[in-house]
Amino acid sequence: MSQPEPSAARTAVRVLVVDDAATVRAYTRSVLTADGFAVEEAVNGMEGLERALAQPPDLLIVDINMQKMDGYAMLRRLRREPSLAAVPAVMISTEEKPADRERALEAGANWYFVKPVRPDDLVAAARLLTGRPLDGGAEARP
Repeated sequence: MSQPEPSAARTAVRVLVVDDAATVRAYTRSVLTADGFAVEEAVNGMEGLERALAQPPDLLIVDINMQKMDGYAMLRRLRREPSLAAVPAVMISTEEKPADRERALEAGANWYFVKPVRPDDLVAAARLLTGRPLDGGAEARP
């Protein structure tokens, strides 16, 4: 009987996807779980904040435009929590102006994508931000 590979023995990297669109959450879940990430979901910034505070994820993927609490407010609030201050965050939005990207980075995002995000770009960013090696030399930029 063979021993499990060290990477298989480790717990999967946990990603919290916060987006009000069910289709976007499903797409993101599909892409990331296919690459071995464990994905949890929240439907707005308030729920995302509560879930992250209850059990800090290894990576946050956050939409900007949501009801109850937008992504900017959620990230600013999370960055004030010592247990969440260093959790990497990707913001994904339909907002494509340079000022939107700057505002996201100022709120605490480490990476910014404009929707739709290509699967290989999403996986590359998730791997880079969580310390997993890239396969096949995929290229992505923050």
